[in-house]
Amino acid sequence: MRLLIVEDEKRLAVSLAKGLTAEGYAVDVVHDGLEGLHRAGEGVYDLVILDIMLPGLNGYRVCAALRAAGHDVPILMLTAKDGEYDEAEGLDTGADDYLTKPFSYVVLVARVKALLRRRGQGAGASPVHVHGDLRVDTGARRVFLGEDEVALTAKEFAVLEQLVVRAGQVVSKAEILEHVWDFAYDGDPNIVEVYVSALRRKLRAGLIRTVRGAGYRLETGR
Repeated sequence: MRLLIVEDEKRLAVSLAKGLTAEGYAVDVVHDGLEGLHRAGEGVYDLVILDIMLPGLNGYRVCAALRAAGHDVPILMLTAKDGEYDEAEGLDTGADDYLTKPFSYVVLVARVKALLRRRGQGAGASPVHVHGDLRVDTGARRVFLGEDEVALTAKEFAVLEQLVVRAGQVVSKAEILEHVWDFAYDGDPNIVEVYVSALRRKLRAGLIRTVRGAGYRLETGR
């Protein structure tokens, strides 16, 4: 697996590169947005770790340009900022995940592995899942209910993705936690219920059924 780190804090970039190399990844490092866009656009990377505050071209614009050009490489965005607005902007440009500095290296590695695993699971499979009037494009990360596009946050989309790829089957809360939050998450497992409730509000109340004691199942009923 080859990773690209686009980070202008050179000490941080070198530290991350050494650690990820020790994990068995091939890692390249660049320190400005224009070079990062050029390198990532070559299409040889399995994942890009992208800082937002970059000289030349900021991370938002790099990410947006890659997605506009059709590149679906997973992108993990890093920033010293925090707050819902910044996260929304980063994810709206097509980023797959978001990590705020300062962060734990263990958490970063967990996020990288989760993104790569998710990408591998989708290899060779159709990125578009149609279930009744629900259409989920996992490649473009877009959701449609009938003719209307539904805006979801990254986590909402990830939870829905776990349900739609196993439509009609029961998916346990533990399975959703493992695939969406991975093993680095040590918070309340009931967070899954929060996101399922949000999906019901945005999509349709009867679309996701709770199977008591087992998990959740995506239904077809209107």
